[in-house]
Amino acid sequence: MSQNHRQDFTLEPLDNERLASLCGPFDAHLRQIEGALGVEIANRANIFHISGAKPAVMAASRLIQSLYEEAAEVSLDSAQIALRLSQANVEQVAQRSYAAQDVAIRVKRGTVRGRGANQARYLHQIATHDINFGIGPAGTGKTFLAVAMAVDALNESRVQRLILVRPAVEAGEKLGFLPGDLTQKVDPYLRPLYDALYEMLGVEKVAKLLEKNVIEIAPLAYMRGRTLNDAFVILDEAQNTTIEQMKMFLTRLGFGSTAVVTGDLTQTDLPKHVRSGLRDAIEVLREVEGVSFTFFESRDVVRHPLVARIVNAYERREQQGTAAAE
Repeated sequence: MSQNHRQDFTLEPLDNERLASLCGPFDAHLRQIEGALGVEIANRANIFHISGAKPAVMAASRLIQSLYEEAAEVSLDSAQIALRLSQANVEQVAQRSYAAQDVAIRVKRGTVRGRGANQARYLHQIATHDINFGIGPAGTGKTFLAVAMAVDALNESRVQRLILVRPAVEAGEKLGFLPGDLTQKVDPYLRPLYDALYEMLGVEKVAKLLEKNVIEIAPLAYMRGRTLNDAFVILDEAQNTTIEQMKMFLTRLGFGSTAVVTGDLTQTDLPKHVRSGLRDAIEVLREVEGVSFTFFESRDVVRHPLVARIVNAYERREQQGTAAAE
């Protein structure tokens, strides 16, 4: 479907206070609408230009004009924008309107893009869905790309903070047996997330953002009872969550937030009698609107070529074991 449709319109009457409410701080509300519908929005004062696939452009135009009228009565915030997007069924419009598009993320060391169709689709899904699952073997970039999207959302003021979460289930060790304060206890489990942040923001900036609590590191157990608004939340190593923990995490999401859940079902460290919350979520949520799933395979591995061959070898053995059991 054509992606080059454009619509220009003027919001009347000109009212700078209403415009500020509509656009949000640093145009955050416009970026929110762009992300949901996959369009590009530009404006000079009350003159707006929207480009993208025709159905999405028409939906964005109607929404912006409606919100401008509403701004005469109330001050808009990200929660109200999210509610109006939900009422407008934008997920359906977006899915009809366009296929996966190239998402380029500017970071400290250059530009991050998806390598191959699956990574590009993954980035596109994160940009257009509130809850996203990236599932596949090590080395496919699922965690790195999620962190890149999180950093981009923070830099563009689409979210106010990043929350990095991981279940503390590694090689039989329990959180309480580790020395130090909370951060020191959790740090070993979150090292891959730190490494990605350092590469994209630099060590000094990450340290400052951690100090200001703009970036928060938390074990999964500490998420209970919270509601996360205007945040980008990443749950890594989700194959090590229980069904109850996964449900608890997914129901923490508030207005203006995006969640990315990553995991590898072949590397579960849970006791054998405990079912993985990630595996359960795939079955329960596959048909839920607004939730995206990207499944990576060995061909998506972007590490040393030998890693892909190792992944293939283990997959073959697992398949043989399943066939023998049947």
